[in-house]
Amino acid sequence: MKKQILVAVCGIALVLSFGACKKKEEKPQVPQAGEQGQLPPGHPPMPGAQGGQGGQQVTMPKGQTTVSLPDAVKGKWKAVVLVVEDKGSKKKSEYTINVNSDFKVPGSNLKLAVSEFIPDFKMDGLTITSLSNEPNNPAVGLKVLEDEKEVFKGWLYSKFPAIHPFEHPKYAIMLKSGIKK
Repeated sequence: MKKQILVAVCGIALVLSFGACKKKEEKPQVPQAGEQGQLPPGHPPMPGAQGGQGGQQVTMPKGQTTVSLPDAVKGKWKAVVLVVEDKGSKKKSEYTINVNSDFKVPGSNLKLAVSEFIPDFKMDGLTITSLSNEPNNPAVGLKVLEDEKEVFKGWLYSKFPAIHPFEHPKYAIMLKSGIKK
C-alpha cells in the first residue's frame, strides 16, 4: 500500500513538474520610443500591428495617398543623395539625384525615379505632409524599375532604413540626405 501511494505521489509530482516547465507564451514586443525598429513619427502602424486602446487591430485607410506640402517646404529641396550598394561586392556608391527626375544606376539594369523629398515626414490617414522644413524625419518617394519593370514603389527613410526598405537580392538603396536649393 505504501508503494502504491508513493508511486501515485511521484506520478502527480512528475505531471506538475512538466506543467511548471512549460514555457510561458510571449507576447510580441512593441518597440518603445527611441528603440531600433520604431516607426517614424507620423507613420501609420504596420498592417496587422497592435495599436489603439486594449491592443485593438488598427485598420489602414483605403484609397490613394496624396502628398500635400506646406508652402514653407514646397520647392525648397532640389535633390537627394541615395546610396546604392552592390550586395555581392559590398561596394557602395552615392548618387545625387534631382527630385522629380529619373536616374540610371551605372553598371546595373536599375532606373530610379525620384519623386518628392519630405524633410519632416508625417502621414495622417491618406495624406503625406511635412511638419517643418527641417530634416527631422527625412523621406523620399522612390520608384525602382529593373529592366523597365517596376520592382519597388514607396518611401525610403534616412533615419529608419528598415521601414519599408527596397528589397532586392543584388542591390540595396538607402536615402542618405536631401539637398536644399
